[in-house]
Amino acid sequence: MPRQMVFDYVIVGGGSAGCVLANRLSAEEQHRVCVLEAGPADRSLLIRMPAGIAYLLPGTGYNRHFYTESQAQLRGRKLFWPRGRTLGGSSSINAMIYTRGNSADYDAWEAAGNSGWGWRDLLPYFLLAEGNERGSDAYHCGFGPLSVSDLKWKSEAGRAFVGAARAAGHRLNSDFNGSQQNGVGFYQVTQKHGRRCSAASAYLHPVKNRPNLSVLTGSQAARLLFRGDRVTGVELVNGKRILANREVLLCGGAVQSPQLLMLSGIGPESSLKKLGILPQSHLPGVGRNLQDHLDIVQVAEASKPITFSDSLLPKLGTALRLPEFLFANRGPLTSNVAEAGGFASSSLAGAHPDIQFHFCAAPLFNHGLEKSEGYGYSLHACALRPRSRGEIALASADPRESPLIQPNYLAEREDMEVMIEGFQMSRDILEQEALARYRKRRWSPTKRLKNRRLIESFIRKHAETIYHPVGSCKMGDDEMAVVDSHLKVRGVDGLRVVDASIMPTLISGNTNAPVIAIAEKAADMILNRAPAPAETTEILENE
Repeated sequence: MPRQMVFDYVIVGGGSAGCVLANRLSAEEQHRVCVLEAGPADRSLLIRMPAGIAYLLPGTGYNRHFYTESQAQLRGRKLFWPRGRTLGGSSSINAMIYTRGNSADYDAWEAAGNSGWGWRDLLPYFLLAEGNERGSDAYHCGFGPLSVSDLKWKSEAGRAFVGAARAAGHRLNSDFNGSQQNGVGFYQVTQKHGRRCSAASAYLHPVKNRPNLSVLTGSQAARLLFRGDRVTGVELVNGKRILANREVLLCGGAVQSPQLLMLSGIGPESSLKKLGILPQSHLPGVGRNLQDHLDIVQVAEASKPITFSDSLLPKLGTALRLPEFLFANRGPLTSNVAEAGGFASSSLAGAHPDIQFHFCAAPLFNHGLEKSEGYGYSLHACALRPRSRGEIALASADPRESPLIQPNYLAEREDMEVMIEGFQMSRDILEQEALARYRKRRWSPTKRLKNRRLIESFIRKHAETIYHPVGSCKMGDDEMAVVDSHLKVRGVDGLRVVDASIMPTLISGNTNAPVIAIAEKAADMILNRAPAPAETTEILENE
């Protein structure tokens, strides 16, 4: 590669948002587009095979292992924060769950001063992206590039969870992205013919041969290049320069987009000076407003082989079904493991659900980093709208070093109250006969926790992330905002941020589908196109 290359648009990060932008911007033949991805290409069978998540998440080949700073409210623990490091980003290693959150989430963004970002503005972009195998209706589209489907294989444990949750009083919901979010059921997933449909599969690979599109893997950005107040390109860690005649688009996610801004002199001036970084633009909000979904899991050992297992013989048995996956696109290897779940409301929720369940047909301890013998199942509960706020900060001026991640979990007491109620709801589901009849023993916790004090102690000892960090380059019009409603970085020309970091507040669900919708909307703004039209005259809300 030459020491210097010139394009019209340079996209930093080949994750979900980066893949969308690469596709939409390069569709205009006159635009020369370059995608810079620090990780390798996404060629592994483990990525294409949904059940490969069991190896991708704890592995390091396509996954960068970040860790938080010590969490004061979680007994000083440092939590594992995995982030995808390959084409497709975290959409290449996640559980493929397709949820959008609640319509009220986006209306709150608009009410906070972000014109054009309400539910009626975002729904058309969800529809533009979605290719749902169920077809099109007021809430869905069957023709978009992102394939969404029902699971091809469901475990007996997953079916038992749905029955147990209904017995515990939760309504059955076959569509969490329809008229109502509340309820339980099996998730729809971003899969096509039983294989993972990552953002790279959906948006990047179909257009990889466009002559005006260049995708450079193994290309980590070190800093942004300036001419006056304008960003003109990116310098890589190997010293090579990638120049942009029009714009640089940061798509590094909630951890690495603020890191690159600060490495480039955009951020809190005093902090940058302490690290010897020359300030280019004083933006005190860079890295602030960090939010994440904290999650608590309960695990039971199963008395029958109704789930996956880390034991040798069951793993060999599952591996022998590889031909069924490769040639018939079916069987247990099409499973996303986190197959079922749903949404519920705590006593503090207000009008919309504030708790989400993920039921996994496997015994999960510490993100799968710790293996266990035997069959088992796990039920997660996370608090969807945390009040606690954290930050991303630089540890050094070296772009190769991980930033400091301080989520500040449970700093607000209300977050703990919601977590406790989520734990109690999960426990009630696990103790219904439909699931309890399969329970050999309680694995974690090992006994029934009888009061709120014991539950709170368990949460402080065991709660972990469910992988949804957002907000560290928030959109807004206040002094802590980093980007405006067009996602342009304030006080800097030629630079936008397009990823989960721009979310002012967390949405009430998994974050991948919303990031793709954000990038679809950003592409229209960059190309000065009119917003995508709504399919109906009335934009329906989910409750």
